[in-house]
Amino acid sequence: MRQFMDRDFMLYNDTAKHLFHDYAEALPIIDYHCHLSPQEIYEDRRYENIAQIWLGGKNPEGGYSGDHYKWRLMRSNGVSEDKVTGDAEPFEKFLEFAKALEMAIGNPMYHWSNLELRKYFGITDPLTPDNAKEIWDKTSEMLKNDPGLSVRGLIRKSNVKFIGTTDDPIDTLEWHEKLAKEESGFMVCPSFRPDKAVNINKDGFTDYIKKLAESVGKDSLNSAQEVCEALAQRLDHFVAHGCKASDHGLDYVMFRKGSDEEADNAFKKAMKGEKVSKEEAEIYQTKILTFLAKKYHKENVVMEIHFSCLRNGNERMFKTIGADTGYDMIAKSSCFEELTAFFSELDKTEELPKTIVFSLDHNDFNQLATCIGSFQSDEVPGKMQLGAAWWFLDSRDGMEEQMRSLGSLGLLGNFVGMLTDSRSFLSYTRHDYFRRIACNLIGKWVEDGEYPANENSLKKIVEGISYNNAKRYFGI
Repeated sequence: MRQFMDRDFMLYNDTAKHLFHDYAEALPIIDYHCHLSPQEIYEDRRYENIAQIWLGGKNPEGGYSGDHYKWRLMRSNGVSEDKVTGDAEPFEKFLEFAKALEMAIGNPMYHWSNLELRKYFGITDPLTPDNAKEIWDKTSEMLKNDPGLSVRGLIRKSNVKFIGTTDDPIDTLEWHEKLAKEESGFMVCPSFRPDKAVNINKDGFTDYIKKLAESVGKDSLNSAQEVCEALAQRLDHFVAHGCKASDHGLDYVMFRKGSDEEADNAFKKAMKGEKVSKEEAEIYQTKILTFLAKKYHKENVVMEIHFSCLRNGNERMFKTIGADTGYDMIAKSSCFEELTAFFSELDKTEELPKTIVFSLDHNDFNQLATCIGSFQSDEVPGKMQLGAAWWFLDSRDGMEEQMRSLGSLGLLGNFVGMLTDSRSFLSYTRHDYFRRIACNLIGKWVEDGEYPANENSLKKIVEGISYNNAKRYFGI
């Protein structure tokens, strides 16, 4: 029986061990998509205890922040909400998480949490309810006194070279600007997420458009085209602050061509508080997304598209504690004709940007791999990317399935690799986890005689997937 989480954790053949330890393990990290706070990075926040950095809770200014992966685990163990996101004492929350984690055999959260304890606190014993107090005391002491465990210290300790935060177009980017002037060890750049300007049929649209107008010095925006122009102005501001990527969190990918008049009519109806039909909304949305995609191509900004997610499924809890609190689920989308038509429309004028497409449904991997293969070009190897196994899929099974699909139907060697998509500064161990799984998969193919043991080729592939491809792709 193997020891739990030893040096060769997740590495089940000699080639995998060689590839990981000699090529992948020590490479820097490019975390091109996350939800970390640039303000906390600039202020070099120190957390008081591990419950703060792991579980979070209510924010003083309203809303909630924390790792909703962990919140879901606790709720599945019957923990009351006051001990998940509520006002219970921090240690009480941590103890409840330890109880839930003990039951999480087969869940990647078990591995991630114990990898974090090991890497950042030197704790090699797995977390249980029995040792929770001992681990609480040790981590609290270290978080308080160890200079390497401030936010910036954690980033440096993790060997991170680039962080792409997720930011609204109306954000001033003041924290990014301050960081750029002060921090030379790593880059923190904004990513452009204009979902609120796209979601014409969701609550809050009219209020948001008013804020978008204010951000570009206008009293109001009166047409779909004016929304496009305002977004373009804000994107210019983002690019001036180092923006490398945009992000679109779509329920599904829509593509419904219509006239400018039809897009304007839909926009004006929404601004008057009138109901906008699905068809009307899609004409507006298609105009905005097509305009932005062409702008991304011009500015060399990567377009990320995330879909097949049903958000806020628990209506009662959504009304109680809001979005992004752990009540989302995998959905099925039948939007591949629309996605392909969207790409084809942009390709007609050679304005299709570098694009990464993520789906939360693993059944989409093969379709997406063949879709992106129809739109590759000589602009950059792997211009069109099948996104890493995302969110509920970033387990060993999900990662291997994504890489098998890309390997079977595209070029796995050009894959830009892992991202944390995280709200925690300890989550960089997920890159280590991914690299182990990738090296093990590649090593198995080699040892099974399915790929030659050519050292130069394997080094190029492993270092590419781990770091070099993302560095080239995002122009870092």
